[in-house]
Amino acid sequence: MKWTLALAAVLVAVGGGAQAQSCQTVGNNTFCSDGSSATTIGNSTFYDNGVVDQQIGDHTFGSDGFGATRAGDTTFFNDGSTAQGVGDSTFFSDGTVCQSVGDSTFCN
Repeated sequence: MKWTLALAAVLVAVGGGAQAQSCQTVGNNTFCSDGSSATTIGNSTFYDNGVVDQQIGDHTFGSDGFGATRAGDTTFFNDGSTAQGVGDSTFFSDGTVCQSVGDSTFCN
């Protein structure tokens, strides 16, 4: 799973799941159609809502208690949901599907 797609997936998960949106990454910044954004510096991602995620190996720890663990192409979120990466697509357990095209990610 590309980091761009992973970041967009987290923005979708944090933003409420199955709402349709798209995200565009420019440099270290990601901007989504719902108005959310994030900036990645090193292994930390700073979201516009004040949440900070830190990536350590295959684990992501959020300042809001949200977390995830990657095992291969599958991401296991601490709320019980999962995401499976297949090529440039990510399939979420709630039915949301995201696809990466270049620097853009589109979700249903």
